[in-house]
Amino acid sequence: MSDLRTTIESVWEDRSQLQLAASQEAIREVIRLLDKGELRVAEPTGGERWQVNEWVKKAVLMYFPIQTMEIIEAGPFEFHDKIPLKSGFAELGVRVVPHALARYGSYISKGVILMPSYTNIGAYVDEGTMVDTWATVGSCAQVGKHVHLSGGVGLGGVLEPVQAAPVIVEDGAFIGSRSILVEGCHIGKEAVIGANVCITGSTKIIDVTGSEPKEYKGYVPPRSVVIPGSYTKNFPAGSYQVPCALIIGQRKESTDLKTSLNDALRENEVAV
Repeated sequence: MSDLRTTIESVWEDRSQLQLAASQEAIREVIRLLDKGELRVAEPTGGERWQVNEWVKKAVLMYFPIQTMEIIEAGPFEFHDKIPLKSGFAELGVRVVPHALARYGSYISKGVILMPSYTNIGAYVDEGTMVDTWATVGSCAQVGKHVHLSGGVGLGGVLEPVQAAPVIVEDGAFIGSRSILVEGCHIGKEAVIGANVCITGSTKIIDVTGSEPKEYKGYVPPRSVVIPGSYTKNFPAGSYQVPCALIIGQRKESTDLKTSLNDALRENEVAV
């Protein structure tokens, strides 16, 4: 792996090497490893900490210029793109409902259910996760085990800058309908994100469960229950309401996470 990384870094610094067969082979090997889940754009390093593998993102970025446009046929449908579609879902143990699409170079683990949705290159979707109808898993997004991405959820993709962290959704999280998570935001384990919550890298996430508000940016702590909110901000033209996200409770620990989730939704009146 260290030799592969050295090659990718060298080609990144000298793009003339993209013409070399050995360079192209190294780039395609990185994409193959991503597709198999043997390599990740970002990986947990303990606790809530994650490491971004910048060299892997560089390989993904260099994969595009070495690929040629091709016609891709899937039954009566025709596409024209540089990157093939992922295949072999039966062998992977993945349920794929028409018209779900996943690009080659994304990893989809066993037990995942893809409703009509889109998963981009570099993304990692772990075991038992549900990607519901019209949800989008953007490039390099990292989704944990037994996550539910509800209908219309958008996980933003990130390739550039290469040092930027991807969107991370930890194990057991529930993301409500039409929620938007972008700019490398990080959702902690078993968090519950209500419908229509929008979280960017700069969105204020305010914990209002205590006597004093506690503010986060780009990070939702584990088991938090989050809904859309707003706060007043002063501008030269006057005072206006600006969107934020409010932590209004905690998802209770339970050996039965499904029961725990239902309780959290009912007790906090969260729309999903």
